[in-house]
Amino acid sequence: MRSTRKRTSVALNAVAAILVAAVIGHLFGYSADWLESQLGTPSREAKGQAVDSSRSGSRPGGDPPLADSVNLSDSQLASVKVEPVEEREFPIEKRAVGSIDFNEEMSVQVFTPYPGRIIGLFAKLGDDVTKGQTLFTIDSPDLLQAESTLIAAAGVLEFTTRNLARLKALYATRAVSQKDMEQASSDQQTAEGALRAARDAVRLFGKTDAEIDRIIAERMADPTLVVPSPISGRITARNAAPGLYVQPGNPPAPYTVSDISTMWMLANVPETDSPAFKVGQEVKVKVTAFPDHDFDGKITTIGSIVDPSTRRVLVRSEVGNPRDELRSGMFANFIIRTGDPVRSTAVPADGVVRQGDGTFVVWVTADRRRFTRRPVKIGLQHEGYRQILEGVQPGELVATEGALFLSNALATASR
Repeated sequence: MRSTRKRTSVALNAVAAILVAAVIGHLFGYSADWLESQLGTPSREAKGQAVDSSRSGSRPGGDPPLADSVNLSDSQLASVKVEPVEEREFPIEKRAVGSIDFNEEMSVQVFTPYPGRIIGLFAKLGDDVTKGQTLFTIDSPDLLQAESTLIAAAGVLEFTTRNLARLKALYATRAVSQKDMEQASSDQQTAEGALRAARDAVRLFGKTDAEIDRIIAERMADPTLVVPSPISGRITARNAAPGLYVQPGNPPAPYTVSDISTMWMLANVPETDSPAFKVGQEVKVKVTAFPDHDFDGKITTIGSIVDPSTRRVLVRSEVGNPRDELRSGMFANFIIRTGDPVRSTAVPADGVVRQGDGTFVVWVTADRRRFTRRPVKIGLQHEGYRQILEGVQPGELVATEGALFLSNALATASR
């Protein structure tokens, strides 16, 4: 009776093992040979033959233990891509993040040169303007005073000129003394000097000679002061409004005009990286809005202080913006080469697997069917490739796709 019960228990355990192995084989696509080897029974093809030496502790020739190897069936091979290890160049680069801002060296705050109230606005935020284009006008008491002085000086000169001509005629007939004529000549010269000074004073307000001549001819002062753009660029700030009283240098400026042909990129880099950066070094800048496009620039300023709270140093670069794509406030990444590129063994990034303990491995094969896990030491990463410092050599075959699948298969088989 006890013998019967024992045989029944053994049979049930065997059936359970077969079912578990079948489920694992179905899920992961393992071959019948593998299932039978796990159950301790040979496959139909292996009947009468010795057990496959791949299930022993290690392979001949001192290779790594076969516990780190996986055999794939024909269906599983479709999930893995095999390529030879090659050499590639890896640039020596530093990377950092920053933000785009206007080039303050090419930005101008436009103030009125004299106080007054704004009476006209001729540009909106975001407008592109040219040098000399009118931005706004003000009613300027100072301009009115200067033009009034000009009109008066012109009247005095006209009077003294007529008086001198009259006295010259009288002096020819000895009707007046020489002293009177000389005094009239001196008054006329003084009036000429006063008119020249008055014209120069009005010219300071931006009036042209033609406009000054018209003021004199019409005897009419115009208090409207025109404030033009000092540079060509884009209106990046506007604080002007009709009727607003403005004064020279009193913030905020009515307008700010920026030349956006170049922009700034501001980045805060770790102080440990700061020795690698030099003024004049070329940089490649990427922004999230244009991920497939690089912007060229160069470092113009490296901060003289380290932020005590973040331990970072300001690095400012001037970036070309020929197609007007960059906007102030954009998030940016930049790359700068700090040394000559190195040529080294390389494996596609998908072929390198990070283990739970933080180490990295690749899967090496000789026959494209049996794959062996091999630890490697990685270095730089560039354009989808990992630099391999130790572990594999150029020409060896490795799994460049499906490496994670192989690691999962090994982990499942080891349970």
